Amino acid sequence: MPAEAGRNIVSGAMTTPLQCVPYARLHSDVKLYGDAYTWWDQAAGRFARGERPAAGSVMVLAGYAGPARAHVAVVRAQVAPREIRVDHANWLDDGAIYVNDPVEDVSAGNDWSKVRVWNIRDGNWGTRIYPVQGFIGPGAAETGGGAVAGLAGMAIFAEK
Repeated sequence: MPAEAGRNIVSGAMTTPLQCVPYARLHSDVKLYGDAYTWWDQAAGRFARGERPAAGSVMVLAGYAGPARAHVAVVRAQVAPREIRVDHANWLDDGAIYVNDPVEDVSAGNDWSKVRVWNIRDGNWGTRIYPVQGFIGPGAAETGGGAVAGLAGMAIFAEK
């Protein structure tokens, strides 16, 4: 169990559920539009893209609920080598906003290619494993063809 679990900050009294895409766009520097499953390709050449999380980046979960479905979440902080905290909306299909939600890297190679997400409602790790397409931003894409600007080798840890 994470030392500090996330929290739901929006009650069920919302009239219109908030989706993950407008939330991620509003709370990050990644200003993309369209379905979440299109964000990774849209970011090419416009934003930094990488395989590791960085504060302010947007995590793209591919195949979230089928091949044409994805989920995006804003990375708040990296708190351990295999644990980050994210802020996102509509994770549990309820339109709610979840902040400081723990996400754990469960990939065999410790490469952030597969994660599981803390279930705030149940107070335990979710049972599903999600493939990560990558992390978008922060920052613009590098034009020189080298490492992804702003993401290569970056590890940001939150102070306790």
